[in-house]
Amino acid sequence: MHELSLMTQLLNDAVAAASGETICALRVRVGPLSGVVVDSLRFAFEALSPGTPAENARFDVEETAPSFRCPDCHATYETPVGSYSCPSCGSVAGELLGGAELELISIEVPDHV
Repeated sequence: MHELSLMTQLLNDAVAAASGETICALRVRVGPLSGVVVDSLRFAFEALSPGTPAENARFDVEETAPSFRCPDCHATYETPVGSYSCPSCGSVAGELLGGAELELISIEVPDHV
């Protein structure tokens, strides 16, 4: 289960970005072509976050759809996994723009007023 090593890196990045603050929430973006199983990533977060600044943090996942740019008609489009043809011209030669990502997109720390 490579999600454990991926979550280790995500947590390390979040802790470094939080600069010693408690982390209230982590938000990651996961594409269906990334090879990451979202439920396994959640399990890894629950297993690895105790004892870290993210111990009681909320873990939010934004799942994306594959997105492409058609080299023939230049349309950009999103499509379900397994259906990659351009809806404008039918070409299957689209350039992958998104859907393979695994990104830490934000962390939330407490407000200090």
